[in-house]
Amino acid sequence: MQSRNSVTLFVCLIILAAAPAVLFAQSDPAPNPNCTIIVPANPLTAQGLATPYQLTATDPNGGECHETTPDQSAFVQAAILDPATGQVAIYNPLVIDVGTGPAVPPVVPTLPANAIVGLWFGYNGDTLTLQADSGVLDAANCVNGVASGNFGQFAYCNAPAFFKAAHRAIRRGQLRVPPLGTAIDGKACPSVRDFYAVDQDQSDNLPTTYLSTEIGLAQKTQATTAQFPDAITIGNPSDNRLVDVALDGALGCTPWKAPDLADPGSMVPSLPLNELQARAFQRSPVALVPLGDPMVLSDGKLDRSKANAYRRGVDQPQIFYSFQGNTARYCRQMYRIAPARMLLDLPYLVPDAAHPTRGVSPDPAAADSLFTFLAQRFAATWDILGCTDLTRLTNPITVTANGDGVVTAAAINTITYNKRRQWLSSCQRQDDSDDDAARALTTTE
Repeated sequence: MQSRNSVTLFVCLIILAAAPAVLFAQSDPAPNPNCTIIVPANPLTAQGLATPYQLTATDPNGGECHETTPDQSAFVQAAILDPATGQVAIYNPLVIDVGTGPAVPPVVPTLPANAIVGLWFGYNGDTLTLQADSGVLDAANCVNGVASGNFGQFAYCNAPAFFKAAHRAIRRGQLRVPPLGTAIDGKACPSVRDFYAVDQDQSDNLPTTYLSTEIGLAQKTQATTAQFPDAITIGNPSDNRLVDVALDGALGCTPWKAPDLADPGSMVPSLPLNELQARAFQRSPVALVPLGDPMVLSDGKLDRSKANAYRRGVDQPQIFYSFQGNTARYCRQMYRIAPARMLLDLPYLVPDAAHPTRGVSPDPAAADSLFTFLAQRFAATWDILGCTDLTRLTNPITVTANGDGVVTAAAINTITYNKRRQWLSSCQRQDDSDDDAARALTTTE
């Protein structure tokens, strides 16, 4: 019989709020998980940014691909740096189905002279492939993976050049990176390199959203929102959006935003701003893409060149020695940090009558609240990374799903969890030293 002191904290959550506005689920039971996005000519120019990207099936035998099918939705985000002033603006190029047109022609942005443009891609399926006319991808410095294979949900174009220019602007005092701030739980607001917020493949999603209307897809702006009041918003639910919208909203934090060139007067968050802010202000331990991340494996094996190619796209230091990308340490840091803060923040991660929109799930098809979303995400990450074998620690979180596969409850045995955290204290100093934030900062200069 379990002792009275070994009490399991069991949370069963019932959503009191209406479903959120962002659509992440659809009835199609088995959509083709592998899609191709056709990149327009001159993608780093104003005209290229305003030309819709087109989604199609990588292998038509696997089924069609549609941007409005949430498990196939692809997203693009651009950051534009003005080398004269060091200021950054954001533009979200539109993605539509191949052979279709947009509901509203995308806004053609006005770019500064000699603008340095970076592009990032996010995807809700398994593997996104970039395709373009001959020479386009090379000219735009696009990276979809390495010779051994694609990253999966992520790709980028010209990102290292953008980050190099941003670092220069920061050093010159032209570009000011705002601090993360303090959350309502008294801790630092989470960043995309916080072990509270990361999963098995961090930094592979975008906070970009589009409008799905009866006549097609459109950029989400003040004008299109007013023009199509019944439109549905589609988005990338995890990673950057998780931090910028869900966690920041629940914990009273504010993401770093920049002007949206498609929507005058609007300020929006972005992947590159998130990475720059995390690089500057995430305290040790800092979470960086590990070698065991599924996105950077090649045929199931560790691939340092692929990991470094990915890291370059999100402004992270290169791996020269295996310990710098050690997956077991990544697991240990997640174990120490994520479940404990989930428990601390539980009152803010669940909607209630007084706060019907705070703590709403980023993906209602996966979990019924922000708390259960974080819990299922941690539990899945622990298993995907093979953390039990790497650390000899069992998964500290168990989840319960309903008949539709939606996680509705999560359980943590706090007595066992705290004992195991104490057991991990013997190697924490070394782990934190290996995940030193100052070192990560200087090695990406």
